[in-house]
Amino acid sequence: MGISLYSLGAAEEVTGSKHILEIDGRMFMIDCGAFQGKRKISDEKNRDFTIAVDKLESVILTHGHLDHCGLLPILARKGFKGNIYATHATRDIANIVMMDSANIQAKDAEFLRKQAKKKGEKFTWRPLFTEKDCIATANQIVSVSYNRKMYIAPDVELEFFDAGHILGSAFANLTVKGLHGNFNAPHPGKAGENETRILYTGDMGRRNQPIIRNPASSEIPAPDYIFLESTYGNRKHAEKEFAMNELERVVNEAVQRKGKIIIPSFAIERAQELVFYLHLLVDAKKIPAIPIYVDSPMAVNATSVFKVHPECYDEETNEAFVKHHKNPFGFNSLTFTDSVDESKSLNTKPGPMIIISADGMCEAGRVLHHLANNISDEHNIILAVGYMAENTLGRRILDGEKEVKIMNNWYAVKAKVEQIDAFSAHADYTEMTAWLDSIDKSRLKQIFLVHGEPDSQAFFKRHLAEHGYDNVTIVKYGETYDIQ
Repeated sequence: MGISLYSLGAAEEVTGSKHILEIDGRMFMIDCGAFQGKRKISDEKNRDFTIAVDKLESVILTHGHLDHCGLLPILARKGFKGNIYATHATRDIANIVMMDSANIQAKDAEFLRKQAKKKGEKFTWRPLFTEKDCIATANQIVSVSYNRKMYIAPDVELEFFDAGHILGSAFANLTVKGLHGNFNAPHPGKAGENETRILYTGDMGRRNQPIIRNPASSEIPAPDYIFLESTYGNRKHAEKEFAMNELERVVNEAVQRKGKIIIPSFAIERAQELVFYLHLLVDAKKIPAIPIYVDSPMAVNATSVFKVHPECYDEETNEAFVKHHKNPFGFNSLTFTDSVDESKSLNTKPGPMIIISADGMCEAGRVLHHLANNISDEHNIILAVGYMAENTLGRRILDGEKEVKIMNNWYAVKAKVEQIDAFSAHADYTEMTAWLDSIDKSRLKQIFLVHGEPDSQAFFKRHLAEHGYDNVTIVKYGETYDIQ
């Protein structure tokens, strides 16, 4: 039996996760994410996505972020009819994310069509997929609970473990059985003797995050190979107490300035966590109860998904709901805006206020309008709370550019720019190393690094070597790694 591994995305970059496990020519795909970043470049990459769907047996989805699920509808367009395995919460979140992407693309197409007509040019751009494709994809998702083994092929067993990254996120543990030609039963022998175990982390979360549980560790069977993310492979997060103090400082400064805080945030997990933290600061009377707006239809929908998936909560959140009937996702100062008119009205309202809006890298969504209306006012604050990939508007703002292009217009950056990266849902390099130290490594042969930029991965590889992890490979795009 020949087993090979390769990646069609998130190889020396942080988006577009697509990893292939190939067994004697049969393909199993782990994640099918969209590339994010500079719009023209990412659009070209997403359109270049090709895969032999006739050889693709099934897809395993680790979680519902766009860079992990965003191209699943393209598989449906290409004729893929197999199962897509995901946790129950990931199924619901991925459906929201895919439909939102289809809706954004439809609006982009309409905007570009009008622009082309004004210029007398031929309109050629088309959406990658439609809402109809998303519905077809949703019908292919098979929900699997955490810690429940399932055969997804006669010789391949899948088990999900909590990754602690976002609601429903999972490590995908795949066990390839040594069948020796018998497709009904494994070859007899000691437990684990005739099998190969490959653990795909997807995106790894952090310990002691609010709402969701810690990443699983001791319960994971000893893996032979690990596909490990490396987003923060060369950076260490600040302590949570420091982050809370920083958030308190930024909010109180905005109150003094009578300005607005614009927080570009991913609509899933980050938005809900920020609401949770702001709630704690208001309750402790460390910040005044100023208006807080979550301006993202997807965040509104995602928050409703949070409420129906208590199986993903940590003990503290479960107690808040079950014992005390408290809702940690909402309080009196908070308003969820849904309509475009409500969103536009925020531009004319005076500060102080907080606006949490998607997209987290400032490449799409309503946050672009809030940035356009507020970035040139020195009373305001732009607060980054997550990772900004290379070539994104968010990264350019963080890097201190004095003038940035937003929706084809140039704006002077006069607002104060702040960053608190301790709210990231990704583990940093020390946290990932601690996780590796905590799992059973009795069978570990090799670690493959994915989902990280080159500098980050090079640093992380050196760090791992210093901690006894010598057999570490940085995955190259399209390069095949034979493991058996």
